[in-house]
Amino acid sequence: MSARAPFRRGRFETLPERPGRPHPYFETDAREIEVDSRPFGRVRIHYRTHGAGPPLLLVHGLMTSSYSWRYVLEGLGRRFRLYAPDLVGAGRSDKPTDRAYAAPALATFLGELQQALGLRGCAAVGNSLGGYLCMRLALDDPGAFARLANIHSPAFPEARLRALGALLRLPPLRALVAWLARRDPERWAHRNVHYFDESLKSREEARAYGEPLSTPDGSRAFARWLAEALAPRDLGDFAGALARRRDAGAPFPVPLLLLYARQDPMVPPSVGARLHALVPSARFEWLADSSHFAHVDSPERVVPLLLDFLGGAA
Repeated sequence: MSARAPFRRGRFETLPERPGRPHPYFETDAREIEVDSRPFGRVRIHYRTHGAGPPLLLVHGLMTSSYSWRYVLEGLGRRFRLYAPDLVGAGRSDKPTDRAYAAPALATFLGELQQALGLRGCAAVGNSLGGYLCMRLALDDPGAFARLANIHSPAFPEARLRALGALLRLPPLRALVAWLARRDPERWAHRNVHYFDESLKSREEARAYGEPLSTPDGSRAFARWLAEALAPRDLGDFAGALARRRDAGAPFPVPLLLLYARQDPMVPPSVGARLHALVPSARFEWLADSSHFAHVDSPERVVPLLLDFLGGAA
């Protein structure tokens, strides 16, 4: 762990070319699949596979891609066959700009991707926005997952999300965000991905997250993700659905692990406690000295927790 203060970002110019912690991401099997999606049309989706065993789907969050799972691939791949897609509009996947990237549409797409890959009923791990989308899909389709682990997702229409949503509903401001991201995408990625230990960053990571923003379609799709995927109305509907299930005495549709860091500048840790109160059937774990990218900050602690929860899930 670096001696640097938590979440203290260094200068982009001093980033090392390669990360100090080795990983096998670029040795994984890179594949593509075409998905006929009701919300997004026919889209080409990039994904990575690694390991052997029953299937495990890894779903990244906003501003990242399948690359974000790089430090857990080895540990999880010893027990599972891992599938790590770049979601529509992200990474190396297609980025339609004429479609709405609202959470219900993205959750529907995730189910369509599962079907196309033959993974319906698999176990899954979702991070940040990916965890929120996985929980939405499980509510819509209880047979989608065998077990689900959610690493520090948003879940409620907080005041700052309401403010962000109101601002980005204005087309000129959305266009400005797209232009700012595209103007210097590697620096944008460096500024907008936050770790407890910022010394984990590298130029390699900045390229992985910046390259998808370097084209007009990529930056516009990102701006739509930012504006629409965390819409307060959809978050409110999600929290309301969980509250109704709890009040009716119904557990979450599948076994659920909620894994939250005790510090994070992006998704307040209080979200984890509030979400657990809505889903008391879930297993809940706190992580100290980590972030909502706990699988990057703390893979040595996250992997054992995930393996313990997932067991030999089919």
